[in-house]
Amino acid sequence: MNGDWLIRGRDGRLGVYLSTQDAVLCRAERAPGASWAPARTVGGEQTLLPPPALGHGADRYAHLVSWRPTVPGESGLVHSTHFRPRLAALDWVSIGHPDRKGDRTGTPAVAVDAEGRAHVFVPNKGGGVSMVAQKEKGGWDPWRDLKGRDVQDQLAAVTGESGRVELYAAVPGGLLHWLQEEAGAVPVLAEAVEARARPGTLYALATSADATTLFYTDDAGDLCVWRPGADPVVVLASAGPGPVSAVRCELDGHDCTLLAQRSVSGRVAFAAYPTERESAGAWWTESGPGLPSDAVVSVAVDAADRVVAATLSPSTGTLLLTHRKTEPGLALEAWREV
Repeated sequence: MNGDWLIRGRDGRLGVYLSTQDAVLCRAERAPGASWAPARTVGGEQTLLPPPALGHGADRYAHLVSWRPTVPGESGLVHSTHFRPRLAALDWVSIGHPDRKGDRTGTPAVAVDAEGRAHVFVPNKGGGVSMVAQKEKGGWDPWRDLKGRDVQDQLAAVTGESGRVELYAAVPGGLLHWLQEEAGAVPVLAEAVEARARPGTLYALATSADATTLFYTDDAGDLCVWRPGADPVVVLASAGPGPVSAVRCELDGHDCTLLAQRSVSGRVAFAAYPTERESAGAWWTESGPGLPSDAVVSVAVDAADRVVAATLSPSTGTLLLTHRKTEPGLALEAWREV
């Protein structure tokens, strides 16, 4: 899943989205803090091609995007909106292809603006990025070519606190940043910087009223951040080879950014530091049992403003969950299977 697959819905319930070989499933709490219901298929019975993308906005509705086969050798993108984790999602709706027709061109990414409009990004056959966005009163705008060159797969889309949508992408030897200059505008390629990001490690987060932050792992194995307008900086050595998940939260009265990553040992590693103050330093603390090599991690804040972390192993379907304890520091409850 490209995007945060652990989210808090509009009704306060936590939900997780799982990708299978041909569908997207959702599991959710029966009530905030209560037991979890079994997994349900999202968006109807159409056959999907993984991996899907997920985004959610201030209204906490989930927007899912995936490729689906159309005719032999060709695919198209489809979109579904999920209003609450325990309600049925809208059926998958076709939103076309960035090159009009053809096979899959790359993994999609989706962000949702302040008006609740989904913006879908995907690499195109020309090596750049294309975007399609929902209209304010329904339907979809035409596909737009946002340019770019030699863009690598797995884009990172994010909505800033301003409600405007941004996009990050890696290219050989660099990073690119697209930005909406005003609400509803087509994002423009605003900045490029030299960097060597490992493919598949980009993650973006809104970190202040004026900025979003891109997290990535570089060729040296360090976890780095980049905020446009400045140079990338190293936060700490990466705990493991996969992507990091991050969330802003309050820890002991301070605005902090919490990072989570599956470590080389197979356990989940956590690190926290004051938001946008990477110079303060951070260090990893491991938690929970050893996980399968395909396990992924996601962090969020629940309806009680507690940090919550989840791990999911696609090969086994095992979902583990933990919450922060009500005591100083970052002490966590015992991990439990749900």
